[in-house]
Amino acid sequence: MRVEFEHLQAAHCENGVTTNLLKGVGANKLTEPLAFGIGSGLFFIYLPFLKINNGPAIAFRTQPGLIFKRTCKALGIPIVRKKFNSREEAQKVLDECLQSGKPVGCQVGVYYLTYFPKEYRFHFNAHNIIVFGKEGDRYLISDPVMETATSLSSYELERVRFAKGFLAPKGQLYYPKESKIVTDEQMRNGIRSGIKRNVRDMLYIPGSFAGVSGIRYTAKKIKKWKTKLGQHDAGLYLAQLVRMQEEIGTGGGGFRYIYGAFLQQAYQYHPVDTLPECSKLFTSAGDLWRSAAVQAAGIYKGRIGEQKDYDQMAEYLFEAADIEKKAFKALAKIKWKI
Repeated sequence: MRVEFEHLQAAHCENGVTTNLLKGVGANKLTEPLAFGIGSGLFFIYLPFLKINNGPAIAFRTQPGLIFKRTCKALGIPIVRKKFNSREEAQKVLDECLQSGKPVGCQVGVYYLTYFPKEYRFHFNAHNIIVFGKEGDRYLISDPVMETATSLSSYELERVRFAKGFLAPKGQLYYPKESKIVTDEQMRNGIRSGIKRNVRDMLYIPGSFAGVSGIRYTAKKIKKWKTKLGQHDAGLYLAQLVRMQEEIGTGGGGFRYIYGAFLQQAYQYHPVDTLPECSKLFTSAGDLWRSAAVQAAGIYKGRIGEQKDYDQMAEYLFEAADIEKKAFKALAKIKWKI
């Protein structure tokens, strides 16, 4: 039982699953950056009151599942998404999809993914994979962050599909309901609506925790962590930030690079000079996020750790926030031609 499917590696799991599934149903011009941008994937939120893995909840992307949902909606492709209480029913529906020739996206937990190196396994339940076949007791897996396709036993797949904890996947699977030729006009409309929504999410969400305001809020907190938390707990908080930034898919810096690539590709559909200009700004922001991650890792590992080192990391975030605010304000002023 094997579906005709080509494994393609991607920088981030949901981008890759979205691109790989939709290419098979008519979205032939879709790329990972275009999926990320049409799905308004770029985001930032810091939730100090919610703890994950001994640190605050920090996200550099939109809510899991929305990139796929938004991209499909923008391109006029209907989707099916299901969650399950019964493990037996979850496997039954998955097998039926494979028997009917449908590759299926699944949300899974990372901790028990046996093909992941042990150092990359921790409790995170919003990873995305594609199941595209079954041979004996082993399911064929296309994990976009892996170089080649792999496989999981039925027990191993069930275990990650029903991982416990925050964002528990509950056996969730999803797939395009039908094939449909995607037109250039739909691509143009999707790009435009995706950018407008991302402008809203990064500039105009109320409160101080999200968007550009959330980046500045986090920078202010980092300056106080050493004094408020002590060296040990401050190190754990920084480790959490680096983990969410660089190990969950592609994180803070990588997402900025992907968004910059999206704006470059969007220029082919909307030849507006603002798009390549803002692309360069997001690449600069990505560089700053990567510098911040290196600084945080140095503090966590004990190579540095004075107050000035925390201050320097905060400055990287302040500068990144200023650049992203400038870019999104420029995108907000685009006069779109229908």
